[in-house]
Amino acid sequence: MAKGKYAEWTTKEALLKLEGWARDGLTDEQIAAKIGIRRPTLYDWKNKYSDISDALKKGKQVVDRQVENALLKRALGTVTESTTYKMVKLDDDVLEVKRQRFLNEYKLEHPELSMEELTMAAIEEVPTYEKIPIMVNKNQLAPDVSAQIFWLKNRKPDVYRDQSFKSLNEAQARKAKAEAEIKEAEALEAKQAADNTGEVMIIDDIPED
Repeated sequence: MAKGKYAEWTTKEALLKLEGWARDGLTDEQIAAKIGIRRPTLYDWKNKYSDISDALKKGKQVVDRQVENALLKRALGTVTESTTYKMVKLDDDVLEVKRQRFLNEYKLEHPELSMEELTMAAIEEVPTYEKIPIMVNKNQLAPDVSAQIFWLKNRKPDVYRDQSFKSLNEAQARKAKAEAEIKEAEALEAKQAADNTGEVMIIDDIPED
C-alpha cells in the first residue's frame, strides 16, 4: 500500500468526501471502489488511520440515525404533508425585472458572454410561470405493526424474540436434559452390572435332616 495513495485521502476535502459517501449510504466496498483500492485495503486504512475511520463512522452514524428516526415514526404512526401548487403566469413587468436581475448576476459570473447570449440564458432560466402553493394536504399514517415488531425484536430481543425460535430453544433444552438423564441412567446401570459380576453367590443344596 503506497503511502502516497493514503495521503491523498487525509486532506480535509478528501475526508469530507469520505464522510459524504458514507452518509449517502455507500458500503465500504463501494467506497473502496470510488477511491480506487480494494476493500481489504480500506479496512486496513480504517484500522491504522483514525482520520479515515472517524470520517466514515461519522457519515454512517448520520444515516443510521435518520433510518432509526424514520422507522420509529413509521412504527408509532405519523403525519405526512404534501403541497398542491398552481402555475400562475407572471406579469410582464415582474417577468422583465426577474430576467434583468438574473442577467446582471449571470454577467458577473460569465463576463466573456455577449449580450445576446446573456439574454438567451435569462430567458431559459427564468420561466414565464411561477409555482404558487395553494393547499397543504395532511395525511395520517397509522402505526405499522411490522415496523413495531422489527423495532422491538432488535431493541429488546430477550423479550420480543420470535416465538418459533423460543419454542425451538425450549425443545432443544428439554431434549438435551432428557439425553443427559438417559446417559446418567445407562452409566448407573453399567456400574451396577459391573458390581454384580464381582459378587460371590453361595448356594446351599444340602437338604436338612
